[in-house]
This record gives sequence, structure tokens and C-alpha cells, in this order.
Amino acid sequence: MTLYCATQNQGKLAEFRLAAERYAPGAGVVVETVPGLSRIPAPEETGATFHENACLKALYYSRFAPGPVFADDSGLAVDALDGRPGVHSARFAGPSATDAENNALLLERLRGAGNRSARFVCVIALAANGEIAAAFEGAVAGWILEAPQGWGGFGYDPLFLYPPLGLTLAEAGAEQKLSVSHRGQAVMRLFQFVAGWRAPSAT
Repeated sequence: MTLYCATQNQGKLAEFRLAAERYAPGAGVVVETVPGLSRIPAPEETGATFHENACLKALYYSRFAPGPVFADDSGLAVDALDGRPGVHSARFAGPSATDAENNALLLERLRGAGNRSARFVCVIALAANGEIAAAFEGAVAGWILEAPQGWGGFGYDPLFLYPPLGLTLAEAGAEQKLSVSHRGQAVMRLFQFVAGWRAPSAT
């Protein structure tokens, strides 16, 4: 079965493909990007929650794919910032912000903060034939450092310390990160579901 993924983020795509190998072995699940994704105008993410935005994106992009589509919405919820940046994590410092710009703004907003606890949250929605088939959530708790550590990962990974490992998600290896991260949890549930799921035929 081919599942189409609505992301151009190569870091996410690599994680999704690794998860398919780990959690749906022998199921023949292949992860591909939605055909022509770079030429498709992105939908406006109007949802107030990760779940709403994941479902919105999955339904939208399913119009452009010949099979089931999954989309994720994920982000960082920082306690000292009342849950921000939340659904605006990717555009915290502006609509076209880079990871470095988002990280810099986060550090600026947390300057002097005693409580630096935070959670990464991910929701993955699966759509087929114009309907949401299922949605899966994962979350991981950690601590925001005062400076980046590590060169792997993407987004806020270099600032997010995962205490049980004593590493940031940017320092963790790909297999380690998949085992503990918010996205790893959500995608595990996706592929466990897909391994026993028969996608509905197009009408």
C-alpha cells in the first residue's frame, strides 16, 4: 500500500519512512509525497488545535493524491508562554521564519524564565476518499535549554532536552528520537493501524 504524505519537510519524511519500516514490517507500506506537492497552494491552517489542522491538511491534500493521505500538525507548547508557540510553532517568528529565527525568538521570550518546561505535541490524520479515517496523537515532555545543543533533527530539537536520555532531540540518533518523540509516538500508532487497515476503494 502506498501512503501519500503531505509534507515537503525532508526531516519529517525521513522519520515517516523509518517508522514504516519499523512499525509495519512486511505490510508493504510505502511512503511517498503527494504528487506535485510543491506546486499545490498550501491551505490556510485555521484550526485552533493540532488535531483540527492535521485533519484540515489531510482532507485538503487527499484531493490531489491517488490514494490515502496523511498529514501531521505538530509543535511546541511552553508552559511559561501559556502553551505558545503551539499551532504557530513553524511560523513563530513570521510566516517564512527559519528554524534558527524561531529558536532565537523562543530564547528571547524565555530570557530569565525559571520554569522552562515544555511539551512537543504531534497529531497525524489519515484521509481517504474525502473522509478522515483516523487520527493519532503523541506527546513528549522536556525542558527548553538556554542555548542550542546538537546538529541533528530540525525545528526546536536543538533546544528541547529530553531528561530520560540527557540529550536534546537534536543530539539523539534517528532510532532514539523515533522511539521517544511526539512524532514517533503518533506515527507508530498510524502504521500499526495501517498494517491491519484496508483503504476504501475510490468511488
